[in-house]
Amino acid sequence: MKALQGIRVLDLGTFITGPFAALLLAEMGADVIKVEWPGKGDKFRADERGLYSPQFQAHNRDKRSIALDYSRPDGRDVLRELVRNSDALIANSRPGVMEKLGVGYGQLRSVNPRLIYCAITGFGADGPYAYRPAFDNVGQALSGWMSRHRRGDDPRVAGPAIADPVTSYYAAIGVLSALVERNRTGKGRLVEVNMLEAMVGLAIEPITSFFSLREPIPVFERAATSQAYNLTCKDGKRIGLHASMLDKFWQGLCRAIEREDWIGKYPTRADRIKGYENLAAELSKIFRTRDRDVWIARLEQAVVPFGPENELQDLESDPQIKHLDVFYEVEHPRHGKVKAPRRPVRLDGSRDIDVRPPPDLGEHTVEVLNEIGFAADRIAQLRSSRVI
Repeated sequence: MKALQGIRVLDLGTFITGPFAALLLAEMGADVIKVEWPGKGDKFRADERGLYSPQFQAHNRDKRSIALDYSRPDGRDVLRELVRNSDALIANSRPGVMEKLGVGYGQLRSVNPRLIYCAITGFGADGPYAYRPAFDNVGQALSGWMSRHRRGDDPRVAGPAIADPVTSYYAAIGVLSALVERNRTGKGRLVEVNMLEAMVGLAIEPITSFFSLREPIPVFERAATSQAYNLTCKDGKRIGLHASMLDKFWQGLCRAIEREDWIGKYPTRADRIKGYENLAAELSKIFRTRDRDVWIARLEQAVVPFGPENELQDLESDPQIKHLDVFYEVEHPRHGKVKAPRRPVRLDGSRDIDVRPPPDLGEHTVEVLNEIGFAADRIAQLRSSRVI
């Protein structure tokens, strides 16, 4: 089910935002060519496992790699030829970097007027922060997102990246929208996405609440309105509950924990929101009296929205994840088996595509250059001059 079959995307990105946006398109069938610097390639390759780090693998499946020094005139000529034969280009860098290299949108538009050029930045093309370096935690902090997920002064940052992949999703949506428009107009577009606005967009609910009320929104406001709890059981395992705003789920929870008196004590949603702190404390005590398997059976019987808190090592054995066939394995000729999640999107019930393992640096250089008409002698000349 290659919905984007026939679409070629150049991935000039590094780290997460650009590469992951390109991966999202690759998983829908686009031919993504990752253009990397000779020698080290994408900075996320690092020096782990022969420039094949887990971080690189995560964001670069289903792509081909070409090693090309496009800071040099001969290399820039090769990139321009690639642009001539491509539909979209994705890059993530500070403003002006791509222009200095001679591969900004204004410089490539004449090469291919149909090109969709996606420029991802930290803070936008201009403004007081535009030239600052930006990474995931910076986006979380500046956008207000971090303030919604933190209490206390622990300096450590928990969890995977958030701002980076969110920006990637917006970038992919922008590219897809421009491609749809191009089918009508025949014209390319400059698609601009920045991490700051992406994260502000993700926090739309608390931000809208603040604009409506014009007063600080408590950190646990949403959890209170949703009646969401993370609870530790007797065996140390955890459960996530989300009773929502519906009375039937709240009543089911009360029956499951043998506290039917709470149905009368907290009869309305407003009562439960007001009593959230007390309820959290009481539920914490109650759930520590039985093992998680016991609670799972009770909550399931009472039709309460819940989920056991899986750790990463639990995912492969989870019954629903196994049923959905979430993970796949693919063999790389040099690095062996690579395991990863399948794309989450199904089309007519299918998500089958010919998956590719993450590429070695420059693994497909000759293959790609042959496809766009480069003869063997020219490829040899580019190699001897270390452009490729």
